[in-house]
Amino acid sequence: MERSPSASRSVFPVQAIVFDFDGVLVESVEVKTRAFAHLFAQEPPVLVQEFLAFHLKHGGLSRVEKLTVMYRDILKRPLSEDRLRALCEAFAGLVVDEVVAAPWVEGAEEFLLRHRGRYRFFVVSGTPQEELREIIRRRGIEALFDGILGSPRMKTELLREVVRCSSLGPAAMVFIGDSSTDWDAARATGMPFVWRQSPGSAVLDGCRGPRITSLAQLDDALAALEQLGTIPR
Repeated sequence: MERSPSASRSVFPVQAIVFDFDGVLVESVEVKTRAFAHLFAQEPPVLVQEFLAFHLKHGGLSRVEKLTVMYRDILKRPLSEDRLRALCEAFAGLVVDEVVAAPWVEGAEEFLLRHRGRYRFFVVSGTPQEELREIIRRRGIEALFDGILGSPRMKTELLREVVRCSSLGPAAMVFIGDSSTDWDAARATGMPFVWRQSPGSAVLDGCRGPRITSLAQLDDALAALEQLGTIPR
């Protein structure tokens, strides 16, 4: 685990933890990368690779936003509402069962079970909300979370919703994410951030706060934040 210096300090006890889902609780990023590659298998490989690089760098974006970028900026073709809907339905058909069966990120299940009752737990994800809830329900972990929020709302809005519904200030919460979208949302809401860096993930330029490679290190990361009284910005 590595820590970066913070720009501001404030004493806060961690009372709630907000988790991204793919790549933070569950090792499912590769599932979605394969699904996007399958959707565009008939396109020029160089364009597909450009899109997959964008997908991995901006993991927290919704599939609607990613598909819009693919058509507008990479394929440079119009994307109708019907075509977008069909692509999203095809994508869901490719990923849901695999995400339900995907392995936990190391230490994630143990952390949730060990600290159930000590912290309030929330999930904030770029996955469509009803699909996300179905996945979590089928994994048998729905009861662990106080809230499960997904797209189409942006992550900054979702984090603000968690702050509102929890009656906690953002400094009493920590967001665990793995993408630049997550880091940007944490900064926008003033919420402390822990970066789960998975193998091969893009570097989060300027990211402050603890960096962990597995959730087995999360206890140490939280202790470091509390000891330093640090709100990374």
